[in-house]
Amino acid sequence: MRNLAHTLRLAAASLLVLTACAGAQAPASTPELWQKIQSANTDLSCDDSSQCHSIGVGSKACGGPENYIAWSSKNGDGAQLKALVEQHSAARRADDKRQGMMSTCSVVSDPGATCRAGICVINPRSVASPGQPGSK
Repeated sequence: MRNLAHTLRLAAASLLVLTACAGAQAPASTPELWQKIQSANTDLSCDDSSQCHSIGVGSKACGGPENYIAWSSKNGDGAQLKALVEQHSAARRADDKRQGMMSTCSVVSDPGATCRAGICVINPRSVASPGQPGSK
């Protein structure tokens, strides 16, 4: 009788755990999150550059974003985009850790964004040649 009660308790506990896990969704993969970021960032319209912003995306193994994308605050505050970008960065960090990735540890500076022809775009990065002014 003791064994039966013990077995029933284990079965009930297992059923409870399985039921709880069935409702939980697996975290989205990095490519799925990137697709969501792109879908959330389709409206890049702007009237002037004050509505254009840049946000770091991805995650380098040494820290910091891999790149930057432009987004517009003309028709929204970017809260959903920012949340997706954070989820994507966390997923990239987890991917890098799991795969033992390394990086150059170079810093990707925020280029900022501007309004060009009614669309927010990332400012071009200036690349100075070694020995040229501004190359430090």
